[in-house]
Amino acid sequence: MTASTETASQVYQVYIKAPAERVWEMIATPEMVGRFFQGAQLEGSYEVGNRVRTWAPDRSALWGDNEVLECDPPRKLVHTWRSLYDPEMAAEPESRVSWEVEDLPGGYSRLTLVHDRLEGAPKTAASISGWTYYLSNLKTVLETGESLPPPP
Repeated sequence: MTASTETASQVYQVYIKAPAERVWEMIATPEMVGRFFQGAQLEGSYEVGNRVRTWAPDRSALWGDNEVLECDPPRKLVHTWRSLYDPEMAAEPESRVSWEVEDLPGGYSRLTLVHDRLEGAPKTAASISGWTYYLSNLKTVLETGESLPPPP
C-alpha cells in the first residue's frame, strides 16, 4: 500500500486478490462496510445526491453525514467527508473521498482512495492516516474472510 501525505490531498492505493465487483460490494454495501470500518453502521444508498450517514456500531453517535457526489458501480464512488465524532473536525469544511476500483488480470483489483479538498481542514487531514488501516482491513477481509484486530 502506498500513501501520499500531502495536506490538501492524500492518496492511498492497495492491490487486492478479488475482482472489482467484490471490492465494490465491500465499499458500497452497508452491511459489508462495518466489517472493515470499525463496525460502522451505514444508513442510506449510494445514489448521486443522497446522504449516507455513518453511525457508531451501537448507533449511539453519528460519525458522518456525507453526500454522494458520483457513483459508477463497480468503478467509482465519490462522496463528501466530515468527521462528526470530533467537535473540532466537525467544525471544519467538508472534504471529499474518491474510491476508484480497477479490475486487473488474474482476479486482482487495484483500489485507489483519494481524500482531498483538505486545504481548510487541517485537523481532518492530520487524522485521516487511519485510511491505511481501513484499506488493509478491507483487503484482509476480502482475501481471508477475517478482520484485522483493532488498531493500537
